[in-house]
Amino acid sequence: MIDYITGTVTELNPAFAVVECNGIGYGINISLNTFSALEKDTSCRILIHEAIREDAHLLYGFATADERDLFRQLITVSGVGAGTARMMLSSVTPSDLREAIISGNVAILKGVKGIGLKTAQRIIVDLKDKIGKHAVSGEILAFSDNTAREEALSALVMLGFARSSVLKVIDNILRENKKLQVEEIVRKALKLL
Repeated sequence: MIDYITGTVTELNPAFAVVECNGIGYGINISLNTFSALEKDTSCRILIHEAIREDAHLLYGFATADERDLFRQLITVSGVGAGTARMMLSSVTPSDLREAIISGNVAILKGVKGIGLKTAQRIIVDLKDKIGKHAVSGEILAFSDNTAREEALSALVMLGFARSSVLKVIDNILRENKKLQVEEIVRKALKLL
């Protein structure tokens, strides 16, 4: 079983990466979160989840152990395959996905392409206790427009700001006005960071 691959990124797009290690190029399926992490460097260490089927030998890569662990938990849910789990991790950050599952926020899960109401409910029922045991205790906020919050958070993290400080600033901004658009949230946050 391959645990990780260290090498040079020779090809990279938002869903797929090729990492060359000792003259062999490994094709690895990745999420947008991992894509963002790999964009910065040409050499990398990418954590791997292998999916061996009759018709294919697939590699899924992750920048962090946290993301890989969540992926592995998601694929244990009936009706959630590797492609759907990767789509979920591309649409929502791992920590926000955990928050949605712990708080039972079906709307965030349904917002992911390919996830319907029943699958979202099944994910919550199957994983709430498992994730809740490992989750770091913290305030889980429920804003009416989590999509704007997520997009603003992603944009600011991609700009190089620390995720924890960005979360605090965005949550403070949204406490004052929950109806702000993504651009307005980012502008206000940039002034405060």
